[in-house]
Parts: sequence; structure tokens; C-alpha cells
Amino acid sequence: MKIVVPGDYLSDDVRKAGEGTYIEGGKVYSLLYGIADLDKRVRVIPLEGKYIPREGDWIIGTVVEITFANWVLDINSPYIGLLHVSEYPKKIEFGDMEKVFSIGDSLIARIKVITPSMKVMLALKEGEERPLRRGRLVEISHTKVPRLIGRKGSMITMIQRETGCSVFVGQNGRVWIKGPSRWVPLVADIVRLIEKEAHTSGLTDKVLKIIRERKKRK
Repeated sequence: MKIVVPGDYLSDDVRKAGEGTYIEGGKVYSLLYGIADLDKRVRVIPLEGKYIPREGDWIIGTVVEITFANWVLDINSPYIGLLHVSEYPKKIEFGDMEKVFSIGDSLIARIKVITPSMKVMLALKEGEERPLRRGRLVEISHTKVPRLIGRKGSMITMIQRETGCSVFVGQNGRVWIKGPSRWVPLVADIVRLIEKEAHTSGLTDKVLKIIRERKKRK
């Protein structure tokens, strides 16, 4: 047995694919972060829990507190994220931090540094130095993020191309959907469907069929 992460290659024998795996291109891959059992069947025993931050990850956080020099963000983790006022590209006058990001605002950020004491320091995404507006936030298990993105971005690229929606997938399991109002609810449902059926094969074709059937009704 060995510890694997989502997307790790497990086997060429698709007949052995079991729980916690998915099939793509005639090969079996890990769907979860967990322990791979490659004995009689290929399966992954989940070590699933809250998202553990990693430097360089892009995430979606929600402001829960404002201190003297930091916005404190819930990042769907046992640890909080800290966005220092100096990370904002413009000077902010004393007392004006709430005018930039208020409690309850969600924003895209990169995990810049994680200190030995697990202080998670964040940086803003260039061009996204404002709260997320006019869209929908969906939360899924962070272990299903690779399945939503697809190999080399195949799944998420197809969804965006077919619906005209912009979809940002945070590594912490939060997904921001923005686009035509008639498509956003469907994309949100598709994201939840992918989370629920992440272990099944042929999922990309199933999602494409759902989208194109909806187009016929419009």
C-alpha cells in the first residue's frame, strides 16, 4: 500500500478499477488523497478531511474578520488565511480596509507563504483585486477538484466552452461561476454532479450530453 493524491496513475487494467478511482484513456487513476490498495482490486481508501494549504495553491477565501493590518479569511481549512494590507496594489488609508474587502466578501487568492506555525499568508490574483460579484459560489470536497478540472483541464475547458461561463476552481474546493444567467444554475448543478459521480467513467461525455440537451430546449 502507498499514499496517493488525486490524479496519480494506478493501473493499466481498467477491469480492476474500484472505489476511489476513475478511468481515463484506458488507465486507472486515483480520485482521492488516500492509501492505494493494489491487491485484487485497485482502490483508494480515503484519508479525507479538510483542505490542507500548500504554497502556490490558488484558492477562494471569505473574509471573516478585519484586523489592524490583515484581512482574515476562511479558506475551508483548519487554518485561516491572512491577507496583509500591503498585498493590495493601491495605498489604503487607515480605517479604510473595510471599503476594499468587507466581512462576507469572497475573493481569489494565492497561498504565498506558510510559516512553521501554520500562518497562511495570501497574495491577490493580479486583475482580481476586488470581491467576487455577480456569480455563484459552489463548495465541493477538495479531493474532487482534479476530477472537476479533468486531465490537462479537459473537463473544465469543455464546460466553459459549451456554456460561455467563466469557472474558477480553487484548490480548496470552492468554485466560482460567472456568466449568462440562464447557464450559471446549470453549471452549478454540473459541478455538484461531477463531485457526486467523480468515480464513474464516461463522465465528460455525460456532462457534454446534459449541456447540449439543454441547448436544444433554449
